[in-house]
Amino acid sequence: MKKYRLVIAVVFAGLFLYACNKDKGGGATSSNDTFKKNMLINYADTLIIPAYSDMLSRLELLDMSSDSFQANPSLATQAALKEAFKNAYISFEGISALYFGPAAAQQLNNSLNIFPAGTSKIEAGIQSGSYDFTLLVASDTIQGFPALDYLFFSADAIQKFNDVDAASRKTYVKAIITRMKLIVSNTVAQWNNGYRDNFVNSLKTNIGSSIGNLVNQFAFEMDALKGPRIGYPLGKQSNGIIFADKCEAYFSGITKDVAIANLTSLKKYYTGGNGKGIDDYLNLLGKPQLNIDVLTQFDVALGALQAIPDPMSSAFSGSTATVEAAYREVQKLLTLIKTDVASATAVQITYMDNDGD
Repeated sequence: MKKYRLVIAVVFAGLFLYACNKDKGGGATSSNDTFKKNMLINYADTLIIPAYSDMLSRLELLDMSSDSFQANPSLATQAALKEAFKNAYISFEGISALYFGPAAAQQLNNSLNIFPAGTSKIEAGIQSGSYDFTLLVASDTIQGFPALDYLFFSADAIQKFNDVDAASRKTYVKAIITRMKLIVSNTVAQWNNGYRDNFVNSLKTNIGSSIGNLVNQFAFEMDALKGPRIGYPLGKQSNGIIFADKCEAYFSGITKDVAIANLTSLKKYYTGGNGKGIDDYLNLLGKPQLNIDVLTQFDVALGALQAIPDPMSSAFSGSTATVEAAYREVQKLLTLIKTDVASATAVQITYMDNDGD
């Protein structure tokens, strides 16, 4: 996951500055501008800003559940914490596809969800008290959801929070959650204080445009689902050697839940929810069959993910054929979005995945 996020962070942080300081796109004015503006208003006002607000509220609830767990570490308080953790993680999957503009400027995804967690570095930081979450690359695997996943739900988590030296562990957890809330809060503030207007008035499809960013991020998230979320643990980058412990949300065992949430949110952004979305834009461009193909493949891929038995971390080796089937369906959807949808909308894919499989 790390190499994906590092590339996309640099690209979209640059595009954010480009979009803010340039004319809202290049080329001739489109006769479809009214449609595109209404579509982007729908994205901003009914999907994107509410999704960030939900993320912030879920983090507040996670913070409270974390405090309750740390005050009395037990199976009961850990179970309550797991529910809050799962809800917050699923909410993050609802904004993961928005890694452009303010989110990229804030390094939101890099700070909240680089997996797998660097467990030895986390323990070293707790013991020494020396860590700086603001250091790009050096600290991305020791914070965010993956770090909390390890700290809260590893096999000996309750014992470690009951140890005599648990204070430093609690301080570390509080620092992670505080930073997560700050980053999301800053992102929401930027959307509400200028970027929203920039976003809805960016009516072209060139590099740095809103539609360009959306389609790029759809493709990027599909690449990440195919690669780090499914393919890498399945052994697609290791000559068939399975590394189940490298999957997303490994310790809490909610890998399947967050994968489904990720793909479900992608479908929602593709369709624009209850309003105009990229699917309607394809119809407007005279590509109704492509839209049908994409919507059909979303459902097929979701069905394939849902067929994987829980916990998904065990399914990588215990139900390999089922996971492989889901991988292939995700790959088909990726091709449709990254190649066909990008071509139909005249969007240039600007990131490099270096996937190799």
